[in-house]
Amino acid sequence: MAGYWKNPQATRDTVVDQEGTRWLKTGDIAYVDSWGPGANIYILDRAKEILKVKGYQVSPAELEAILATHPDIIDSAVVGTILQGREVPRAYVVRRPGSNTTSNAISSWMEGKVAAYKRLHGGVVFVDIIPRTQSGKILRRLLRDRAKAESDGLRPVKAKLS
Repeated sequence: MAGYWKNPQATRDTVVDQEGTRWLKTGDIAYVDSWGPGANIYILDRAKEILKVKGYQVSPAELEAILATHPDIIDSAVVGTILQGREVPRAYVVRRPGSNTTSNAISSWMEGKVAAYKRLHGGVVFVDIIPRTQSGKILRRLLRDRAKAESDGLRPVKAKLS
């Protein structure tokens, strides 16, 4: 890629020359399982979506994948919310019809599956639907705005906080 049309700043921010090789910063977080022929690149998440929790990087997609294995959850999205001046994960969850599971039950269930800093200290909030684009991507901005409003006291949230 030569660069962005009539946007040199975007080109400087995205296209990098390193030791004679030109790289494009996609904003993806990935790892390579080995170097050389036959190597696989695994895309884990988007850099802009990573949460910073107590100095650790937390992938919302990782937490959503775990939540997807819960028998009472049919969909979920995880975003960061500010609690006592720190970013913590909050899950928005769509319950399976007929389920009576509680936010505390889901939080407790997650505790056994993730490191302490990845726990849902921002709470579990039940919603009817996870907002998505037409292509199925989670509209995290809407959920972050909602989380901010809830944290600012505009909407009450029941959550077990540790």
